[in-house]
Amino acid sequence: MSDETTPDDVSVIVIGGGPAGLSAALFTAKNGLETTVFDTDETWMHKAHLFNYLGIGSVGGSEFMATARQQVDDFGVDRRQDEAVTAVNESDDGFSVETEDGEYEADFVVLATGANRDLADDLGCAFADDDTVDVGVDMETSVEGVYATGAMVRPEEWQAAISVGDGAAAALNILSTVKGEHYHDFDVPADAERVFGEHVAE
Repeated sequence: MSDETTPDDVSVIVIGGGPAGLSAALFTAKNGLETTVFDTDETWMHKAHLFNYLGIGSVGGSEFMATARQQVDDFGVDRRQDEAVTAVNESDDGFSVETEDGEYEADFVVLATGANRDLADDLGCAFADDDTVDVGVDMETSVEGVYATGAMVRPEEWQAAISVGDGAAAALNILSTVKGEHYHDFDVPADAERVFGEHVAE
């Protein structure tokens, strides 16, 4: 990415549309990055019912996913439902993501494919001794610009709340990289009034 790049020029591809992927997409799109999600709807959330998600008393997993999808759609994410990614490769300008329908370019890639680590392996990401993808607290892999989240980086802690946190951490690190300083997405009530007022006006 050149020094002259602005946030509007930066593209992020998220592979996987479960809690981790949609969380990452929400943060990047909300903050002006062009964001595309490829989602084959294989998330374990459809088998879940959430009683242990802070702030939510009780919600079905599929209902949770419907709300999450609507939320990212409202912030302008290009969500490509049922379009599977077949390959990810490094390119001169970032990354090339291939599907059966076409080829897409991105500056950053967020892997959110649950326990399936094949794309991370194909990209040459380092793995830990327990066969999880090796990442730090910012969720970036050994391949600069590629992030891994959720079950692929944890041997057992497969919780929606943890996955959402992983996605947010990846997105905030991408935003900090793009903006050249530590970035915090912290809203106040006036921000909510402005955002929801815009939706009402539409």
